[in-house]
Amino acid sequence: QVQLVESGGGSVQPGGSLRLSCAASGSIFSINTMGWYRQAPGKQRELVARITNGGITNYTDSVKGRFTISRDNAKNTAYLHMNSLEPEDTAVYYCNADLRPRPRSGWYVYWGQGTQVTVSS
Repeated sequence: QVQLVESGGGSVQPGGSLRLSCAASGSIFSINTMGWYRQAPGKQRELVARITNGGITNYTDSVKGRFTISRDNAKNTAYLHMNSLEPEDTAVYYCNADLRPRPRSGWYVYWGQGTQVTVSS
């Protein structure tokens, strides 16, 4: 089975920084795209950032210039470096991965359990 485990969430003051980690483990042959999503209270889950196997990144407009997504393929891990955090960034952040669990198997989407990020004074 495949597991995605997020870590690094917490509470920070406005202007602070956090680094989230997402470690994928289990039956993994290869990982295509990894991404970070978030869901604030009363709102729909939204894409924050994503990164392809080749390192191409995309960000939602509200985090451009503040957040950076990266990945370590050797560790099957994705990161989200968050700087200049704002109260509006408060949400549960979820890791997402599109991966192939076995050679020549299909590609499947997996989700982590989420990690809370709270930005307040």
